[in-house]
Amino acid sequence: MTIHQPQPATPGPLPVNAPHGDFDEDTLPPLEIRIREAVNTHGGLILDAGNITFGDSTFLHLLLATHQQADLRIAAPSPAVTRLISIVGADQVLSIHPTVEAALHG
Repeated sequence: MTIHQPQPATPGPLPVNAPHGDFDEDTLPPLEIRIREAVNTHGGLILDAGNITFGDSTFLHLLLATHQQADLRIAAPSPAVTRLISIVGADQVLSIHPTVEAALHG
């Protein structure tokens, strides 16, 4: 069992990252880099997932790994993201918010 231990954060609100499109093994690396940079700098991020049209198991793994390392808040998940995380029960673990505004207030 891995314990969620967020990285130290810089003062201020978490940055918002709003990717769009499909995320699979081939298209995930740029998003992974942006997430890693936000985690290293701010201790977490808000992922505005409203424009994500597809995510595969590598995308799901990125979400779960980030959640274990940092303060990851998923905002306004698209139907595709909602379905993916609910199929495996990750909706019981991840911090999911209906809007970016709600995620900002944590």
